[in-house]
Amino acid sequence: MTDRPNSSGPSSAIVIGAGLGGLSAAMRLGAKGYRVTLLDRLDRVGGRGSSVTQNGHRFDLGPTIVTVPQVFEQLWAECGRDFRKDVDLRPVDPYYEIRWRDGSVFTVRQDEGAMIDEVHRLSPRDVPGYRKFLKDSEARYQFGFEGLGRRPMNKLADLIRELPGFVKLRADRSVYGHAAARVRDPRLRMALSFHPLFIGGDPTHVTSMYILVSHLEKEFGVHYAMGGVQAMADAMVRVIEDQGGTVRRGVEVDEITVTAGRADGVITGDGEHLAADIVVSNADPGTTYDHLLRNQTKRRWTKARLNRSRWSMGLFVWYFGTKGTAGKWTDVGHHTILNGPRYKGLLNDIFMKRHLAHDMSIYLHRPSVTDPSVAPKGDDTFYALSPVPNLHGADSVDWDEMCETYRRNLAGVLNEHLIPGFEDHLSASHILTPADFQTRYLSPHGAGFSLEPRIFQSAWFRPHNISEEFANLFLVGAGTHPGAGIPSVVTSSEVLTQLVPDAPRPYVVAPTKVAAE
Repeated sequence: MTDRPNSSGPSSAIVIGAGLGGLSAAMRLGAKGYRVTLLDRLDRVGGRGSSVTQNGHRFDLGPTIVTVPQVFEQLWAECGRDFRKDVDLRPVDPYYEIRWRDGSVFTVRQDEGAMIDEVHRLSPRDVPGYRKFLKDSEARYQFGFEGLGRRPMNKLADLIRELPGFVKLRADRSVYGHAAARVRDPRLRMALSFHPLFIGGDPTHVTSMYILVSHLEKEFGVHYAMGGVQAMADAMVRVIEDQGGTVRRGVEVDEITVTAGRADGVITGDGEHLAADIVVSNADPGTTYDHLLRNQTKRRWTKARLNRSRWSMGLFVWYFGTKGTAGKWTDVGHHTILNGPRYKGLLNDIFMKRHLAHDMSIYLHRPSVTDPSVAPKGDDTFYALSPVPNLHGADSVDWDEMCETYRRNLAGVLNEHLIPGFEDHLSASHILTPADFQTRYLSPHGAGFSLEPRIFQSAWFRPHNISEEFANLFLVGAGTHPGAGIPSVVTSSEVLTQLVPDAPRPYVVAPTKVAAE
């Protein structure tokens, strides 16, 4: 049986998982006076934002785009620190380039005038509709991100209070549906609607509230952290340790212990019992409720409920390095999106049919044009991401069988449309499939972004930040409110601190002794 925390000692918190949600939660709990122990099963912190290095190439495995840096500035400020002194964040402009197979190009920048010119170049008649779309996006940002996204949504009354806003802003309409109502050109409809794919959602079914991402980009810019998101995660660890917290890598949590309906600690994979006054899980809610709490009876988040839920798509990601190519492919910048020959049809294959199509769309990340540390001098580091079906269902893709076939297909598309001849220069290669997401990150069904952010899987309908099942248990990260994406994941810990009281018995860090000169 797990020993209970020492009631005379400082208040303690255990955080499961060192993704950006868990790291930011640990920072905020440390600022509230808790003695924090953060546990992660990987050898590097960052969760999906961790990295691997091969032959001098550093591959950042997950998110590459940082928007709304203010959420990090606020996080650091709450801990008495200056984010800009700890992390070198660089603006990227243009943000990204969208390409179609017919040779069309749409370059996305922050300057509104430049964007109006881009829209006019593709489809002059759609300029008025594009202006309306920008206003629509800002209204949904104020309501969805600054409003309900930064507040707890664990009570039904919280949802009922927001219903008039949902009705006014046509939350029943999909992102694609809203874009189609504003512009006619099919290329612009894609360019204004694809953003939900960044958080695991089908643009043709996800609520139009998520067009707010267009305003996030326009208002706050797109940034890259020098050293990658891994560098941001490492900086977060330094803050936690300066607060007196402990970060333990290579430690897998096997179970959350519950006594009389209250979470009171964890058991690790090697049988170690750790007690705590509160437990915070940054593991996927599906993993939290179905595995870590497998010996407990649940009312809402049962195995059957989780199995009925709709999960985000899977990801096929090929990370590769090329030797001596720094001066090649000068038209390919930091972020490039290459559309397949179909848009809505491919989305239907991925999300509805869960069928691995022969055609594909690709997001190509080339950080070496901004950050020399990702590759040996003169070389390039890339990652090519293609959305694919998740593993939910009996007929899911067998990636042991299909991995190399799909990689060759992807290489052919890259060679033909983006970086011709790149395979002649390959110097490193690493692949993650949905099966790897399932084993590396314990993602249910290999989903890349936890639960899909459909309207009835958002806000109050999503797993709550304060557990509906057990006292003293809290959740952060992509699978809980407000959802996936770096700003939302960090904001989930902001919501957490509104639910967790200041430590009743604050932990005070002893001042560092400075040797006399």
